[in-house]
Amino acid sequence: MASIPPFTVAPQEAGHTLAKVLRSRMGGPSWSDVRKLIAARRVKVGDSVCSDDARRLKENEVVVLLEHPKPLPRMAHPDRLIVRHLDEHLVVVEKPAGVNTVRHPAELEWSEQRRELDPTLQDLTQWSIAKQLERLARDLPRLRIVHRLDKETSGLVVFARSVLAERELGRQFRKHTVVRRYLAVVPGILSARTIKSNLVADRGDGRRGSTQLPDVGKEAITHIAVEERLAGYTLLSCRLETGRTHQIRIHLAEAGHPVCGDPVYVRKPNGEMFEDRSQAPRLALHATELGFEHPGHGGHLHWTMPLPGDLQKFVERVRSNQTRESPQPLDG
Repeated sequence: MASIPPFTVAPQEAGHTLAKVLRSRMGGPSWSDVRKLIAARRVKVGDSVCSDDARRLKENEVVVLLEHPKPLPRMAHPDRLIVRHLDEHLVVVEKPAGVNTVRHPAELEWSEQRRELDPTLQDLTQWSIAKQLERLARDLPRLRIVHRLDKETSGLVVFARSVLAERELGRQFRKHTVVRRYLAVVPGILSARTIKSNLVADRGDGRRGSTQLPDVGKEAITHIAVEERLAGYTLLSCRLETGRTHQIRIHLAEAGHPVCGDPVYVRKPNGEMFEDRSQAPRLALHATELGFEHPGHGGHLHWTMPLPGDLQKFVERVRSNQTRESPQPLDG
């Protein structure tokens, strides 16, 4: 089959299935070949691999045909998923990078067999609980979403397992009493600060970002501390007071220090692109700390998770390679 460059979904293609648009763009291969290509995890829509050939595309979504199949992360298996806490009300797990927290709405009707080919963290967690309790996953109470991490972000995630937990955890998230701290590696020297802005879905270039317009957008507050100065980079500790979509990534990029390995928030306000010379293995962002009041008995629960192996090796390489060419410090 013919290879094609990445493309943006045109207005006349919006609403059509991924298979139909891809087949048209590729010059008309057989439907079977197109579906096999998608099932083989060789197509990305936006930031994520899409294995649903019936996914309805939206205008301006970017579709990329990969040269090779994108394998699932090694940890994307219920037997390897690390469960930190489990009770009748909630479950806390360690999310591996490369796995979506929840399923795209277009994929909610997938069969169990199809979910196994491209599982989300929600799927993996339910299967892991079922195995631990020696029950069938379909007989367990469903997992309820109270927050989520970006696909390429690793770290601690909690799911509610009861209506009470969903309501009470949701209340704590809305009141900003949940402890959420992330580790991030950025280029240059950035000092401790608190960043406040109003975030909107489109800042004018198709990306989420901050707006200067009054009474527009949702308030976002990120508290930043310095963990370690590295060779041309800074390891930051970022505590969320609010939890807006991509909040840390946006705030750091707009401060002139995009997270290493971020493929999205790399455009300066003047349209120029940040140059990422870090060779980070993926988005260098990790949810390292999570704490909240138990929705049932009210006791305080708290967990920490160190950097996973890929990011730990990245930090050690940056730390030890003092002779390597470092990026110029950026104004922060």
